[in-house]
Amino acid sequence: MPTWLEAGLWGLLGGGALVLGALVAWFARVPQVVIASVMAFGSGVLISAVAFDLMEEAADTGGLLPAAIGFVGGALAYFAANAALARHGARHRKRSGDQQPSEQEQSGSGAAIAIGALLDGVPESVVLGLGLLGGGTVSAPVLAAVFISNVPEGLSSAAGMKNNGRSARYVFGVWIGIAVASGLAALVGYVALGDAPPEVVAVITAIAAGAILTMIADTMIPEAFERTRTWTGVITTLGFLVAFAIDLAGR
Repeated sequence: MPTWLEAGLWGLLGGGALVLGALVAWFARVPQVVIASVMAFGSGVLISAVAFDLMEEAADTGGLLPAAIGFVGGALAYFAANAALARHGARHRKRSGDQQPSEQEQSGSGAAIAIGALLDGVPESVVLGLGLLGGGTVSAPVLAAVFISNVPEGLSSAAGMKNNGRSARYVFGVWIGIAVASGLAALVGYVALGDAPPEVVAVITAIAAGAILTMIADTMIPEAFERTRTWTGVITTLGFLVAFAIDLAGR
């Protein structure tokens, strides 16, 4: 199998977890406290991947300063894009309750929510493709982190979409589209950076890491805290520990 196609398939697998979460939310009534708990767990998993896979690799390859610049740059880029989308109704796109506005309440919010969900998923997919550069293999901890965190993301957001009257066509159109886009992002990440110096790859990895961590703090943790309250930190810690154990097992 061509490596570029493998990169795309890994990205599609990670994005497919969003569709899985949306299916559960659409056909089953999951208590919001369960959704929030899984969201907190997924946050811990992603934080571990950011710390022990993405930033560690970026700093080892490109040095601390380039990694730091990329990390902060990714955070600021995500912040700016997220702020723009929030003004059009996408602020609560991961909420499972009735916080998401309907199209009648805010025109254009459907498109903004879809674009926001795409914004959340692309950085994760790009790093899956980057892992295959230079004859490498996809990082099992990163793949596990993306898959485990995407299930509650799709679950929570799709539940919120359903509660606010979005159609099945819209909901599954969004998540299937994002799953495909995730595969393409991983593929493009591999192809576009195939001949790039390791230092450039390190900076791109750090940019993705910064965007992911900002996404966790801005969209995942608020949804988790909404229901789990003081248990949020404990559940997040457990998610971090599981991902850390997966990382150690793969070394």
